[in-house]
Amino acid sequence: MFSKLSTWLAAKSIGMPEFFLGIALMVIALFLIIAVLIQSGKDKDLSGAISGSAETFFSKSKAKTRDNILSKLTLVISIIFAILVVAMYIYISK
Repeated sequence: MFSKLSTWLAAKSIGMPEFFLGIALMVIALFLIIAVLIQSGKDKDLSGAISGSAETFFSKSKAKTRDNILSKLTLVISIIFAILVVAMYIYISK
């Protein structure tokens, strides 16, 4: 399988590092999209106050903890994405 991949890459004039950086970039981009879509909006609390939502203290704190974790995860994934983009640019520009 690896020989077929290297043959295909040679035909396309793409090296192995560019290929794996590209795959890693696509995977991280997919994770970033998913992490952003899973997060709840910041205006969710305001609409609950207007409509009279009956959330308990524990459900609010659980949601805030989940949102904090997702926010930190999004930050880490976006930093990794930016580093991969810069690495890809530097490697390809040589």
